[in-house]
Amino acid sequence: MKHVEIYTDGACSGNPGPGGWGALVISEGMEDELCGGEKNTTNNRMELTAVIRALEHLPESCSVTLYTDSAYVKNGVVIWIHNWMKNGWQNSRKEPVKNQDLWLRLLEISAKHTVSWNWVKGHAGNRFNERADQLAKARCKPEPA
Repeated sequence: MKHVEIYTDGACSGNPGPGGWGALVISEGMEDELCGGEKNTTNNRMELTAVIRALEHLPESCSVTLYTDSAYVKNGVVIWIHNWMKNGWQNSRKEPVKNQDLWLRLLEISAKHTVSWNWVKGHAGNRFNERADQLAKARCKPEPA
């Protein structure tokens, strides 16, 4: 099984507001840069979208070491999601889980791969995380007035 490293980040100008996501997919010495944005979104949606788009980019099942600086994404996929599903997609406060559509898509796409989920401190000099951040920020520009 091919091994891939992925670094992801999301950004938002206002929350909600215009947002962007970025991902760096590293495999066999090659680096693919992915990015996109939405006009009205949240930072958490962009963080999740970066992960989803990066995993969707992989043409085959892979062993993936994924790095995110989002505790929301890391804890959500490793810890919280199991209880959310068990509790009918309600959080611990008995409220509907936010971004359920993206969490469901993440479950679907990540099932095609063997993913190791890792948190990395943002803005701490990791060049791959910094690049994902640059890609995300470049796509989250507010529309001109």
